[in-house]
Parts: sequence; structure tokens; C-alpha cells
Amino acid sequence: MTSEPVRHASRPDGEDHHGSGHHPRKATWRVAASATLHCLTGCAIGEVLGMVVGTALGWPDAPTIVLAVALAFFFGYALTLVGLRRAGVDWRKALRLALAADTLSILVMEIVDNGVMIAVPGAMDAGLTSGLFWGALAFALLVAFLVTTPVNKWIIGRGRGHAVVHAYHH
Repeated sequence: MTSEPVRHASRPDGEDHHGSGHHPRKATWRVAASATLHCLTGCAIGEVLGMVVGTALGWPDAPTIVLAVALAFFFGYALTLVGLRRAGVDWRKALRLALAADTLSILVMEIVDNGVMIAVPGAMDAGLTSGLFWGALAFALLVAFLVTTPVNKWIIGRGRGHAVVHAYHH
């Protein structure tokens, strides 16, 4: 899903983004890491909750991963929606912006972190009291952060993703 480039974004007060004296964020590694950390926060909440529920209920890997991914998307979008709503953006536009800003980032993050969890022998079958389960999950989220940061840098450099959402945080 794509979003409108920053140069066309307008603030909730109707003023054009560039006309307001603000400039779009540069695609620096720091900005990309910040956007990825924001995304990781929501994803991690959903991912951990999904893995904990699936593991506690003794579910097989596939339903546990489906639950974790669904919750990661839910919480990832929710964090962005809260910020946009606080900035005065109406629900419809906020939802559209959140979907456009976060979908690719969350998708990459989920593919990587679940891939790592599956790749670590025994991690998906380890119990909640196992260091293997928690260590693998922490490692998976770290790898997902490292892989997703360059993706977000590229997206922001194109004036999309979190660059668009940033226009509403002034």
C-alpha cells in the first residue's frame, strides 16, 4: 500500500506541509531507526502476546504464528492511530495514513521475526518458563529491527511511510 508523498501532505489545520515552514524528514539512519522502533513497539506487543497465548494453550506453530502476526498488525496500527488521533486527524484519514505508513514495515518485521522463531530449533515448542523461548523471541525481534530499519530508510527517503505520518506530529 502506498501513501501520498510528503510534499502533498497537509496538516489537520489545512495548511500545506511545506507552506507551514516545516520540511519533510530526511531519510537518515536515525530517523529510520526511530520509525522502526515505533513499529517494533507495536509489533513486539502483539508478537509477544500472540506467542505467549499460543504457547500457553499448547497450540501448534501455525495458529500461534497467525495469532502473533494478527496481534502485531493490530497493535502496530493502533500506536500510529493513537498519535494521529491526538494530532486531530479524523478516524477515516488516520486509518488510511496508518495503513499506508505501517503496512510494509510491519510485514517485513513479521516475516523476519517469525522466520527466526521457526529457524531456532525448539524455540516454538519451548515453554513459557524456558530461556530458549524468551531468548529466541528477543533475538527474533532484534533481527527484525535490523532488517526493517533499511526498509524504513528507503520508504522515508521516498517521502512515504512514517515521513507522511510525521507531518501530523507538529
